[in-house]
Amino acid sequence: MDNITASEVAGLGVGAVLLSATLAATKVDAFFSSSQRSSLGMCKRCGNLKRLACSTCRGTGSIREGGILGLQHLFQTLGNSESNVNLTACVKCQAKGYSPCPLCSQL
Repeated sequence: MDNITASEVAGLGVGAVLLSATLAATKVDAFFSSSQRSSLGMCKRCGNLKRLACSTCRGTGSIREGGILGLQHLFQTLGNSESNVNLTACVKCQAKGYSPCPLCSQL
């Protein structure tokens, strides 16, 4: 640590700022979209769509079977030219891909 230059310190600082901005981007986006929806008189969660994408399957209605984050499927795909994807229906949303908005469904 004795021979660290000013450029290396600046690069480390810029890298830390970029990493923190990337990690905070989803929260900042959610904050701004919620405030815009409330100013327009819309539901803060769904924007008057009356439904939210399922958090388990991310709106697809099916879940890919496999290891952590589907890495098992990735390794199989890299090894074979043909891919056998094992999909199962999402239990949380009953394979619809969405669920009713909790704020709008109370009305």
